[in-house]
Amino acid sequence: MWFMPVNVLFTFIIGSFLGWIVIVITKPPSHLRGLIVGCCASGNLGTMPLIIVPAICKQRGGPFGDPENCQKYGMGYVTLSMTMGTIYSWTYVYNIMRVLISPIETQPSIESNYDTCKVPLISSQEEEDNQKAGRWEKVKRRIVSLSEKVKLSTIFAPATIAAMIALVIGLITPLRKLIIGNGAPLGVLQDSLTLVGDGAIPAMTLIVGGNLLKGMRSSGMKKSTIIGVLVARYILLPISGLFIVRGAYKLDLITSDPLYQFVLLIQYAVPPAMNLGTITQLFGAGESECSVIMLWTYALASVSLTAWPTFFMWLVA
Repeated sequence: MWFMPVNVLFTFIIGSFLGWIVIVITKPPSHLRGLIVGCCASGNLGTMPLIIVPAICKQRGGPFGDPENCQKYGMGYVTLSMTMGTIYSWTYVYNIMRVLISPIETQPSIESNYDTCKVPLISSQEEEDNQKAGRWEKVKRRIVSLSEKVKLSTIFAPATIAAMIALVIGLITPLRKLIIGNGAPLGVLQDSLTLVGDGAIPAMTLIVGGNLLKGMRSSGMKKSTIIGVLVARYILLPISGLFIVRGAYKLDLITSDPLYQFVLLIQYAVPPAMNLGTITQLFGAGESECSVIMLWTYALASVSLTAWPTFFMWLVA
């Protein structure tokens, strides 16, 4: 199981690299760079695997053996994948998009131009300190400037806190037996959370529909940029995941369980995460463009999530 968080991290890192290639080739506006990298890096590791894996496990004579065991272990794999995806989305992707999304440049005023033309007769103390500062001081200042750009407070976003609490309860046996199970003393919490969780997939489907409706409107997104995101998300990323997972299997880093390998592989073939729309709304930049990308990626997801899972099942069976 240790390879699951590493594999999810690989999807984000490789997706970020592919997104930067799309930026270099298509040359989009500066305020859309973070959106493109985010769409290529962050995948829908929650809703889509929660739909695909149980549907495959319920089939009789499926490639993953007994339906009951497949459902049990498959939901465990998907839950861990969803948890790590949530944590990486609100830490890694959020801060990358925050750094890359540049604010709208304003025209400098006459007074600001006049102030920049002033030359002080005596150098300020800050300039003298900069000249005398050594390499260590420069490194410290760069770290401070980077920490100002990267909001560490997003680590404690509500979704991330919920994922961390779920990991703690799942890993600590006394807490797990206290809440989860038929005879658990606090089993009512599990029943309540299960009841609320059953409505998560329909609610996310409604959110997807609302975002896709926005994508029907006009926006300044180039066709080449949309095609680049589609190629990176549905062709290059699954191929790279195929090499990573099969390579890890050849090196005995993961088990021979076909269901586990299938979940690892499908993490590379899902469409972009839905929380990207929330992130763009927080920044107030690229909302309509995000809707356009979501429209096309989820429209073609029916093809990708049919072809790639079929090939993955044939490969690991």
